[in-house]
Amino acid sequence: MTEALAPAYYAARTTGWRRDVWALLHPPYTAWHLSYVLIGASLAPTVSVVRLVATLLAFFLAVGISAHALDELRGRPLQTELPAGLLWAAAGIGLLGAIGLGVAGIFVVGPWLIPFIVLGVFFVFAYNLELLRGQVHGDFWFALSWGAFPVLTAYFAQTGRLSVAALSAAAAGYALSYAQRMLSTPARTLRRKSRSVSGEVILSDGSEVALDRPTLLRPLERALSALSWGVVALSVGLLASRLL
Repeated sequence: MTEALAPAYYAARTTGWRRDVWALLHPPYTAWHLSYVLIGASLAPTVSVVRLVATLLAFFLAVGISAHALDELRGRPLQTELPAGLLWAAAGIGLLGAIGLGVAGIFVVGPWLIPFIVLGVFFVFAYNLELLRGQVHGDFWFALSWGAFPVLTAYFAQTGRLSVAALSAAAAGYALSYAQRMLSTPARTLRRKSRSVSGEVILSDGSEVALDRPTLLRPLERALSALSWGVVALSVGLLASRLL
């Protein structure tokens, strides 16, 4: 019998609310996407720590909590046992907190922050609940909403405008998030949807390499892990260069 795998490489095999909350937060991926906030803010001529902390907290509430709670409500991909009411409450409180911080930011940054707030709310609902017949739940929209958007929002929150540097960094965030999607989609399929994998690769010298789930998962998930912490380290380095 094929051994059952955890729903994610960072999810514990044990059960209980601690395991469920840890898995729901997607720590490597949440840290990865919050790093785009640090990168966008670090590009500003002057970095306001107060604005940066507010932006970082808003994205944590919207993406790290609200978006992930909504995603778990659709089919329980992480196999958590958290009550649906609790997930809805987490999604609502997280999103309201993010909106509240955005509204407060309007009085500091200006009214042009409103489109960013509206887009953020749209991305959370449309992507994670697969609204509009799932047309916003795809590779392009994932990379745009969780990669490029945080960079642009963080830069705008610091400066009240956009720039070529911010757009270029947003393109990099898009590309990195697109790569994440290309790696994570087959990894999720192998972990959550496959019962078994069998096959072999015959090399040019005639030797054979057996294929199974661990063999196929290893390069995908090691690349995801390396990318997640690599982007975090890059963002911290950029911010440190501006503040220290």
